[in-house]
Amino acid sequence: MAKKKTINENRKEKEEKKEKEEKGEVKKKKSVGKEEEKKEKEEEEKGPYIEAIGRRKSAVARVRIWPECEKKEFIINKKPYSEYFPAFDIQHVVLAPLRLVDCLNKLRIEVLVRGGGFQGQAEAIRHGIARALLLWQPEFRKKLKRAGFLTRDPRVKERKKFGLKRARRAPQWQKR
Repeated sequence: MAKKKTINENRKEKEEKKEKEEKGEVKKKKSVGKEEEKKEKEEEEKGPYIEAIGRRKSAVARVRIWPECEKKEFIINKKPYSEYFPAFDIQHVVLAPLRLVDCLNKLRIEVLVRGGGFQGQAEAIRHGIARALLLWQPEFRKKLKRAGFLTRDPRVKERKKFGLKRARRAPQWQKR
């Protein structure tokens, strides 16, 4: 696994880049379209982020947290989390690691999640958030580990075997 850059390292790189640009050593990249410019501008406004991947069943969630962003919001697939997961019990699963370490309204969180159903996606997001929080503040490890949020749940659906109706369900036995 590649080493993640810390917020301080990102800041230093940006400062060095700005100094070089001021001196005229490095030319700025010219973007092709307006959409690309808009994306670059948004990324600059948000600042450095911490990224982690969470998995559960067939769901994969890419979680990004911005500790120093002014906007404190939680977005899943470009929707607010309460809109993406309308069920309260699933919202509770997603917010569990944030409640555990008292960071509920202290971070900007963006999640891209693919595959699986609602429950699998919620648990993948919970796993990704826990991993991202650990990269941000390593002292959270003990709490998150004790709650079981850092462990990837390996249970997946077993494949169907030939001659059986499902993975293990055999056809009904007939005497004659």
